[in-house]
Amino acid sequence: MPIISQFYGIVVTMYDELKGKHHTPHIHIRYNNYKVVYDFNCNIIEGRIPYKQKKMIEAWIVIHKEELITLWNVIQEGKEYFKIEPLK
Repeated sequence: MPIISQFYGIVVTMYDELKGKHHTPHIHIRYNNYKVVYDFNCNIIEGRIPYKQKKMIEAWIVIHKEELITLWNVIQEGKEYFKIEPLK
């Protein structure tokens, strides 16, 4: 899974599902031993994460929603991914 952004110990990844389940567009988040999957409307699909990191991730998703949608489409087409600015 390509790492598309990292901030405050949070690692954000996205991968293609060309031969996979074709879920709703989503990102995977890792923070310490926590794992969570978010859609682009800030809904948790699965997993859990501490409250502070949850709020940071949700703010980042809101700020970068259009880029996330574009990146999802690029990756699903098998094209080269790009990174998204971290939360500062």
